Amino acid sequence: MRQNLLIFSIIFSVIVVACGRKPSTNNSMPNLEIEVAEVTSDSILMRYEFVTHLKSGYDAIIQPRVSGYLQRSYVKSGEPVKRGDLLFVIDAALLNTTLRAAQANLLSAQAKESEARNNYERALPLAAQGAISELQIDEYKTNYASSQQAVQSAREQLKNARLQVGYARIYSPIDGIASHSPAHEGDYVGVGTQYPTLTTISNMDTLKAEISIPTSLYLRYASVGRATYDNRNLLSDIRLYLDGGYEYEYRGVYDYTQQNISPTAGTITLVVDFPNPEAYLKAGEYARVQVGMGQKQRCVLVPMQAVVSSQGVNYVWVIRSDSSAQYRRVEVGERQDSQWIVEDGLQPHEMVALTGVQKLHNGVKVKPITK
Repeated sequence: MRQNLLIFSIIFSVIVVACGRKPSTNNSMPNLEIEVAEVTSDSILMRYEFVTHLKSGYDAIIQPRVSGYLQRSYVKSGEPVKRGDLLFVIDAALLNTTLRAAQANLLSAQAKESEARNNYERALPLAAQGAISELQIDEYKTNYASSQQAVQSAREQLKNARLQVGYARIYSPIDGIASHSPAHEGDYVGVGTQYPTLTTISNMDTLKAEISIPTSLYLRYASVGRATYDNRNLLSDIRLYLDGGYEYEYRGVYDYTQQNISPTAGTITLVVDFPNPEAYLKAGEYARVQVGMGQKQRCVLVPMQAVVSSQGVNYVWVIRSDSSAQYRRVEVGERQDSQWIVEDGLQPHEMVALTGVQKLHNGVKVKPITK
């Protein structure tokens, strides 16, 4: 009995000591350290990106002016040619025959003209003496005039025959890149044949890119009262990006606006030029064109890292002056480099969280570290 009372007394003493003990303060959680950034504002040029493909500045379609058998072809597909380079030679045997006939015809016409002139000149003194009638002198005069016309006609025929012979040798009218030629040596080529076109020379000094801008976006930046064809001041700082994100070294320039607005896509197409002095760009390749539109505007900017998207909702965590976190929905616009343009929800100089956003909730205290 005495032993049981001793055990009970010990247990009771332990309970009393345990209940009277003060709680330890060494287990409190420290504030979460997160990186923060300041919301800024700046006057920026609104930039937009369009996917397009490049086109040659212009093409020269090489079509022979005379028909005949293709004697020689100097064109190599895909290789550059210079203005004045010989491209094709057409067999000119028949053309040379026509040329020689035209030369003979001219000589004959000149001989007849000489005879008619002599007859007319001999008849003039006789007519003055009354030895021949007025009717005869008029006949000599008419024959002489007719022979002069015949000579002129023969000269024109000879000129045309020489041109036809010259057309048998086809030269490049421009600098550019030659396309594949469907005709081979020995084929009959020319107008009305199976090969009316021999090749196409594409000028590569300047390449064009068509930018299809939605009409609503165009009207947002176009000046009131501006004619739709006059867009010289609409675009600026035109940049070209090729495969792999490579930025082309030359800036583009506005060229012209296509006449019609697409009724199906609701777009207006502006054409810009990119110089190609080293022939680095190729016609037909796809590229991204970034352009600045309109004038600079004052915008609120926030780092892209701060904006979280969930189920179609964009939000940030604002860190208030007392270091507490606040959930805030935002409306973002266009991307500008590594920042979003904020259209609604933030003011300049506010601080937003960049890291640890998954651990935040309204009112939680944090230890902000400025990035």
